Parts: sequence; C-alpha cells; structure tokens
Amino acid sequence: MLNLISFSASPLAALGQIGMLLALAFTLAGLWLSVLGGLRSDPRSTEAARRSVWAVFAFVSLAILALLAALLRDDFSVRYVAEHSMTTSPTWVKVTSLWGALEGSILLWTWLLSAYAFILSLTLRRDALRPWALGAMFVSLLFFVGVVVGVASPFTPLAQIPVQGQGPNPALQNHWMMAVHPVLLYLGFVGLSVPFAYAVAALITGRLSDHWLSVTRRWTLMAWMFLTAAIVAGGWWSYETLGWGGYWAWDPVENASFIPWLLTTAFLHSIQIQEKRNLLRGWNVWLIVLAYASTVLGTFLNRSGIVQSVHAFAGGPVGPVFLGFLALLLVGGVALTAWRTPRLRDLGEAPAPLSREAAFLAGNWLFLVFSAVVLLGTLFPVIVEAVTGRKNSIGAPFFNTFAVPLGLGLLLLMGVGPMLPWRRADGEGLLKALRLPGGSGVLAALVAFGLGVRSVAVLLTLALCVYNVVGLATLTFRAARQRGSVAALLSEQPRRYGAYTAHLGLVVLALGLAFSGAYKQSGETTLNLGQDKQVLGDTLRLESLRQANYAYGSSAIAQIRVDGTLSTPRMNVYAQDPGTTFPTPAVRYSVLGDTYLVTTTIDPKGQWASIRLIKSPLVSWIWVGTLIIVLGAGVTLLAPARPAVRKVTGGAVAAD
Repeated sequence: MLNLISFSASPLAALGQIGMLLALAFTLAGLWLSVLGGLRSDPRSTEAARRSVWAVFAFVSLAILALLAALLRDDFSVRYVAEHSMTTSPTWVKVTSLWGALEGSILLWTWLLSAYAFILSLTLRRDALRPWALGAMFVSLLFFVGVVVGVASPFTPLAQIPVQGQGPNPALQNHWMMAVHPVLLYLGFVGLSVPFAYAVAALITGRLSDHWLSVTRRWTLMAWMFLTAAIVAGGWWSYETLGWGGYWAWDPVENASFIPWLLTTAFLHSIQIQEKRNLLRGWNVWLIVLAYASTVLGTFLNRSGIVQSVHAFAGGPVGPVFLGFLALLLVGGVALTAWRTPRLRDLGEAPAPLSREAAFLAGNWLFLVFSAVVLLGTLFPVIVEAVTGRKNSIGAPFFNTFAVPLGLGLLLLMGVGPMLPWRRADGEGLLKALRLPGGSGVLAALVAFGLGVRSVAVLLTLALCVYNVVGLATLTFRAARQRGSVAALLSEQPRRYGAYTAHLGLVVLALGLAFSGAYKQSGETTLNLGQDKQVLGDTLRLESLRQANYAYGSSAIAQIRVDGTLSTPRMNVYAQDPGTTFPTPAVRYSVLGDTYLVTTTIDPKGQWASIRLIKSPLVSWIWVGTLIIVLGAGVTLLAPARPAVRKVTGGAVAAD
C-alpha cells in the first residue's frame, strides 16, 4: 500500500516522500520514452528518456539527503529515525544508520542505481542499443523506486514522537568498517545492472556482436572490483568485531555476495574468448543475466528473514516482492535468449584442448560449479524447512569439501591460461614453458614439507601459488626483453599487466587463506590480576581492568601484556541492548601471523578475566592481497580501451 504524504509530519519526511513520488513519475515516463525511442528509432524520444534519468537521480538524491538530514537532526517524528537512531550515537553511527536497516538500505541501493543510470546516460553511444539499455535500467529503477514508495518507505511519520530513539543495531556500530563494507557491496551489486542492461539491449535489437561487450567491460570490471573489496572488507569486519578469530563462516549472507563474484569473474574471462575467437556468445549473455539475478537473490535472502545471519536484516514485507523481481529477471532472460538463439550461435571453430580459450572455458565451468555448490548449500536448509518445517543447517565442512579442490583447480588454470596461445598450442612447447614454473612450485612444496608443513591442501596451494608467480614473472621478463624494458612493456599493454597484478594479489590472498585456515591455534584461560600464565607459548599477564562509560554505552577494558607488549581487548555494551556484550579484540598484526586476544568474561569486581588467545599465520596476507587485486583491477580499468596488436604466425595467433 502506498505511503501517502503527511504534511503534518516532519517536513524532511514529506520532502523525502515527494522526492520519491516524483522519481517514480519520471521513471515511468523514462521507461515509456525509451521503449518508444527503440520501437520507432526516434532520437527525440530517446533523448527525452535520457534526460528523465537526470530527473530520477535528482529526486532520489533529494530523498536520501532528506533522510540523512533527519538522522543527523534526530528527527524522531520519522519512524525510521526513531527505530534506528538515537541522540547519543556518534555522528558516524548516525550516518551509517542510513543503510543500517531495511528501508534505508533499499533507499541507498535505489540512489546508487540512479547514480549509475545517470553516469550511463552521459556516456551512452548514439547507436541502436541506446534506448533499450536505458529502458532496461528504467525497469530496475521502477522496481526499486516502487519498493521505496510502496512497501519499504523510510519516510513513514510517527504520530507520537519519542524523546529518545531506539538506536542502531549494536553490531553495526562496533566497528568503523560498517561505514565502508555495505557501500562497497551495493556499489558492486548495483554496478552489474549496467552490463545486464546492455545484454538485454543486445538481445532485443539482435546486435549480439562484440560491441555490447566492449562497451560494458569497464562497467563489469568496476563492479567486480567493488565486490572483491566488499567481500574482504566484510571478512575484516567479522575478524575485528565478532571475537571468534575468523573472517569467513560460509554464512548465508556471505554466500549471497560470493555467488555474484564467482559469476562475474567467469564473465570477465569468457568475454575475452568472444572478442578473440567469436565463441561463447550465448554463454556470455547467460553469465551476465545470472550474475545480476544473483544480486537480487542475495538481496532477497538478506531482507526476507528466511535465513539466520549476523549480516541479515529482520524479516519484512519486501521478501515476496524481491522474489517476484528475481522471477521476472530469470523468465525475461530465458525468453529473450530463446528468441535470439539463432543469432547466438558461435561463429568460430571449437577450441582446441590445448589453447587459451580452452583453459578459460575450463575455468568458467569451475566457477559455475562453485556457484552451484554455494547456492545449493545456502538454499537447501531453506527448502527443507519450507517442506518439512524442521530447521536445518549446512556448515563449513560441506562448503570446504568442495571449495578446496575447486579453488586449487582455479589456481592451476590461472597459471596455465597465460602460458597458452589462442587457437592451438604445441604440446612440447607448452611443457617446455611450464617446466620452470612447475619445477619452482614443486621445490617450494618440498621446502615447506621439510619445514614441517603437513597439510596436503596447504602444500598444493603453496606449489600452485609459486608456480603462478614464476609463470607470470617469466612471461613478463621475456616480453620486456623483446621490447627493451619493463616500463615500455607496461605502457604498451597496461590492461594485460593490470590483470597480471590482480592475479598476483589473488596468489597472496590464497596463501593467507590456506595457512590461516589450516594452522590457526586457539587457547583459553582465566587470569587473576597480576598473574602470569603461559598460553600457546606466550606469557600473558593481566595488568588491570577498568570501566569506561560513554553516552551511548560502556566498555570493560582489560590491559593484558602478551610477552611484554600491552594489549587492550574490550567488551562493549550499548544502551539499546544492555543485556548483550560485543567484543572488540586486540589484534597484533604481523607479516608472519597475528596474535588475537579477546576477553570472554570479566569479573564485575575487577579481579579476574577469562580470555581467548588465537594465533593465525598469514592472515594479513588476505588484506594485503586484496589491495593488490584492487590495484591491478584499477590499472586495467584505467587502461586505454584499444585492442592489443596480435601477430599471426603459421595460422596460430600468438599469445597476447
């Protein structure tokens, strides 16, 4: 039911409602004008649709600024502000409350979608795809603007205005990363709407050549970069906030962000095959449709209340609506693809078993299988509960059983792919090229085994990571020798070496995951004031316990010396949930491993504390590896969009 404007309520709420209603009106007008422009090939209608995007962006911006102002001014006549903010919250927490609950998060999503549409409207080429790409963006906008106006408005007024708000979710104000992680995630999710819109436009017009791929490459890469950063930022929040010493638990909402990443990664690799060899035309359309649909699925899981997660919002009325939109995307994608099946046939020869396109295709299958396994493990408990009424869960052992071999397979192919030429490779030449990287990987595994590493998965990961690094280094220096210098090489082909840098970051991240997962140690003890105890080889001494009170809550702070270094883990209590404690561990980061100290219980009289000490090797490599990945993707993103020059020798295309 539509939330009608109440002029007797807060002026800010009324302003936000008016902004969203006007955005809805211009969205409907823009959608009509886009379809009209496409059907009639009318540039005036298309131009009017393009300008409608500007109005939608302006009015959604007005609405989100109105809600932000209401939060900062403690305007508790707005229900959303009264339920999710409080006067004593720090300013940064009030800002993050904008996306800290259901209605505000959907408004942020809508604003980012309108911003993407606005930027797209400024960069659209004047071609046949233009009106239909705008139309597809308007369809997404119509859904999200409609949800905000209809079933999830953050501008509902309150008749009885409270003096103090209920405050935000304590878990979302326990670490500053909540100001970063959700925004990055939404930027990644929403960013996939643009390549999806171009895929729809290509299907409608029948223009399924490489043009729509070349136009959307940067958009897809940017969305992938935000998704990568968001997933790892969420892991860091979990590591720094929840007190368990881990960063990934195969939680349903974590999985919901991982599936689009897997599908988008597959798409970024497979579009190269279509560009180089005119293959996988239908495959690429399906990948981007599924990638965008999976973001809607993740939003449905996160906001429907059907999964239990520390990351999920409470159940609300939007679940069925999102499920309907997901069905629309999938049915529409199937219908359009079936209609254009004759135009989606591959024009090139089937890839030879030993070729770069075959390696990319094999990697694509692994990404798809990985996505299917994660999706199955995430939805299976939901399906069982819906059918039988019994709650069930699938834990990390199930996912790890598949994730480890699939991850190792992807690492293997990541190293083989760049070594292979397009079309067909000479088997003897390939073995010669792989001899140094492969030998280096085996040697690294043998050295690690000699130093005491006994985990087969870790040894294989180490061998494959070294193999990747040596392989990329060999290719780079060989090419640099031909061109005279590494600088000349990088200036000529920044896109390729940006991708190599991203692969290097993935290697660093994989090593961090492998060692921290296999060799994490945990020990617990209770310390009296002034007492020394040995835990995991470290001497711990409880120096003091003190209480710190704030306007929004309190913290019990322990000062503990770990081998002479002072650490101060905290246990926080927030005013809106005084019965629950939220730990802030003390983490001492280092290159070889972290020392992670968290208090589990503190004596109210201040005489003792129970603590948990966790040692995790190479955890920092996960964060550093992600920075390297983002750096490499950024280089690729900023590289000139010109095709690489290829040499053809003896009927085979040389590797580029």
